Amino acid sequence: MSLVQDRRISHFHEAARLGSVRAAADFLNVAPSAVSRQITQLEHELGMPLLERHRRGVKPTEAGERVLEYYRQRLAQQEVLLESLQSLKGLQSGSLVLAIGEGFIEGLAGPLSRFSARYPGIELKVNLCGTNEVIRQVVEDEAHLGLVFHPTRDPKIRTHVSRPQPVCAVVNPQHALAQQFGAQEGSRRAAGEAAPLSLAALAGHSLALPEVSFGIRQIVAQAEHQAGVMLSPTLTCNALAMLKQFALHGGVTLLPEFVVSEEVAAGRLCRIPLQEAQFVTPHVQLISRLGRQLSDGASRLSSLLQQDMTAFSPLEGGSVGQSR
Repeated sequence: MSLVQDRRISHFHEAARLGSVRAAADFLNVAPSAVSRQITQLEHELGMPLLERHRRGVKPTEAGERVLEYYRQRLAQQEVLLESLQSLKGLQSGSLVLAIGEGFIEGLAGPLSRFSARYPGIELKVNLCGTNEVIRQVVEDEAHLGLVFHPTRDPKIRTHVSRPQPVCAVVNPQHALAQQFGAQEGSRRAAGEAAPLSLAALAGHSLALPEVSFGIRQIVAQAEHQAGVMLSPTLTCNALAMLKQFALHGGVTLLPEFVVSEEVAAGRLCRIPLQEAQFVTPHVQLISRLGRQLSDGASRLSSLLQQDMTAFSPLEGGSVGQSR
């Protein structure tokens, strides 16, 4: 495609990404009529509509999705070329975007610090967001890599590494559930039996859950459906730190084990395993867009993160208050 068409595609890409022609115009700092004209000319050249216009904005047609895929592939290939040239100088410059959930912050501090020390010329940007947004950013090439908990299946996603990470009930050591579970476990350990809690056992307790965009909440919804139980959270929020504070102050929350590993090790929180299969099978995954050729810098970051994925492995033992 010509340079003129590339400019038209870029206008179309921004309109599709932002959901409206006006938003694309604001982003590109041009008049809305200029964006509309470029898109109309592109549709005329290709001989088919690329955008469907609705009252709330625009969305790409099937043909539009294919044009967007071409454009993203082209940008990714251009990035690989430029970084491959930089690699001849020893990765002295460049930029990488990593999208992660909030729960990964503490476990990533070490690996990202080592990467930055090894490649100080590479600008590393970390986007903090929920599970669905991590996947969107990876699929739409806004992020090179994503570290995500229990992502939904997406044919556009490539998984580089996956680690099991159960979800457990989290309470402080004085909570009635902690006392109850500890007593049950003491009697069952001799018989070699586990004593996980059922979802129904959480009813009647003050419960905090993340909002629906988080993978944890999606797991809870699946478990509720299968168990025929409907939990009524007292608190819903999009910050895992708030959920941990809620548990520290006497409530109950549901979190992956790695999110509370430090608090459990310090004896400030207890984790209680849950019996429903949906809570046992979740995984932490390092992902990229399927078909995207990672740049040299992104590949090295991926390798480093894969080496450190043990930070997100399940805690040893299932007992209340046990640490790694």
